[in-house]
Amino acid sequence: MSEPLIKPRALRHGARIAVVSPASTPKPELVEKGMEGLRAIGYEPVLAPHALAREPLYYAGKLEDRLSDLHAVFADPTIDGILCTRGGWGSAELLPYLDAALIGANPKVFVGYSDQTSLHRWLRNETGLVCFYAPMVASDFARVDGVDVASWRHVFEGDASWSLEAADGLRVLRSGTAEGRIDGGCLSILTESLGTPYAPRKLGGVLFLEDIGTKPYQWDRMLLHLRYSGLLEGVKGIAFGDMKQCVAPGEMELLEGAILHALRDFSGPIAIGLRSGHVDAPNVTLPLGVRVRLDCSVAENPRMDFLEAAVTL
Repeated sequence: MSEPLIKPRALRHGARIAVVSPASTPKPELVEKGMEGLRAIGYEPVLAPHALAREPLYYAGKLEDRLSDLHAVFADPTIDGILCTRGGWGSAELLPYLDAALIGANPKVFVGYSDQTSLHRWLRNETGLVCFYAPMVASDFARVDGVDVASWRHVFEGDASWSLEAADGLRVLRSGTAEGRIDGGCLSILTESLGTPYAPRKLGGVLFLEDIGTKPYQWDRMLLHLRYSGLLEGVKGIAFGDMKQCVAPGEMELLEGAILHALRDFSGPIAIGLRSGHVDAPNVTLPLGVRVRLDCSVAENPRMDFLEAAVTL
């Protein structure tokens, strides 16, 4: 029996987008540049009260302030979507205090990656909400060519059939075809959740994994951890990120070898190079929870086909 799925409403021209910082404090000048980027594609960004807060430590304000901002923007009927400024660390602190009834009654587009994997997982576990591993305000919208506008439009304007291909970074590591709901996020955040109430209850048929600053042996170790947890049992295909934020160019072969070693007993197709998450190029938007087909049957033409819309019109 499949898990219930809630799709938020599409983002139309003029949508009001709340800008929040549930993790680490962002640089104000990058937030402002990112908000300019949002305005440039037709949205009205609204800065949450504590989005630029500093301290304690590296957090964007106290736990109760970050929690208050998140609850407030979900509850606000004038807000159409929610974008995080950056990742870092801190989202997991909020999990025991999030109000599932409030958020479930007010489903909205929620965008982030990296540390926000914790929030994506909680939202999926507790509300069934489709979330978006996608460009953030200070990390991507503030960069020239930081956002892959084509995938952003496909996802948030409600296209029910579109694809990512080699031009989006995909390469084949192991051939085959798999279909199922896409799931995943930042591997280190996912594996750190194991053994807690906030771990994935199960993973979708197609798994997307990426990270930053993790060496080949660490990928090997974390994938083994994921395998031992039993969560790979329902996974039919895996796509990895572009990995350029993990290793130097000369180490890519070692990283790919470590991945294949850790997944030597996994029989499904494996792709790598998808330009989503921690990238220094236009960041691709991935909706988490919708049905996709990962086709690695032709080495020169890998594809990830999206088989349903991620939002309601």
